[in-house]
This record gives sequence, structure tokens and C-alpha cells, in this order.
Amino acid sequence: MPKYMLIMRNSRSEQSFEEMDFDAVITAMGKFNEAMIEAGVLLAGEGLSDAAQGAVVEFTGEAPIVTDGPYGEAHELFNGFWTIQAATKEEAVEWAKRAPLTKGNRIEVRRVTDESDFAGHEDNEYLQKEQGWRADEEARRLAQ
Repeated sequence: MPKYMLIMRNSRSEQSFEEMDFDAVITAMGKFNEAMIEAGVLLAGEGLSDAAQGAVVEFTGEAPIVTDGPYGEAHELFNGFWTIQAATKEEAVEWAKRAPLTKGNRIEVRRVTDESDFAGHEDNEYLQKEQGWRADEEARRLAQ
């Protein structure tokens, strides 16, 4: 079953973070996450710290250039994500529409690439290594 990433973007929300009831935000997100867990679609999800605490590594010249945050326009920033397993893009979109976000925010829905995206390149050394890495990670996870 395909995986989709739901990328939460803060597009100059009409209500600033400081004005929100943070406990209510945590509860709403928790309920949304719980619904996805109960439906068996949630694989991962995390919030991200403020962009001012991050950096961008830009590859525009001979050497990469590092810029400390904040960076980019508000509509370009994302502040969290979920990785879900859904049968179709439409199903992933339906989950995104249920997210408890305020007016001015948006969620970008993107399919995570899988082996079908690399058809014809199965003999690539690093695609073969990646299969081994994934198997090793799964074995470590199961051993815990």
C-alpha cells in the first residue's frame, strides 16, 4: 500500500501561536493522531521546532552555503508532518482534510516514492544496499 507524507504548512495563520490555547491544540492534534492510529494508517508524525532554530544548506555554488533560520517566506515553511499508509491519494487527502488546523494553514499531500519508481534500475548497487538497510532496520525494530 502506498505511503503519503502530509506536510503541515503554516501560512501566516490568522491566529498567532501565542494567542492559542496550547492545551486545546495538543488535545485536538492528539485526537487526530489517535484516529489515524485506530484506523491503522499512521506510520510516523512529528512536529518541528521554530524555523529560527534551524538552518538551510543551499547548493548553489562550488561549496554548500549554510544559512541560519529564520529563513524563507512564511508560506514556504513547514512545521510538522505525518507519514501515513493509504490506498490512494484521495484517501490521503481525506485524512489531511480532517487535521485540526486553523484558518490560513495548509497541508501538502505527497506520495512517498517506492520501488516502483525505480523500475529498470534494480541492478543499481545503492538500491540493492537500501533494501538491505531497510531489512536491517526492521530486524532492529523487531528485536526491541
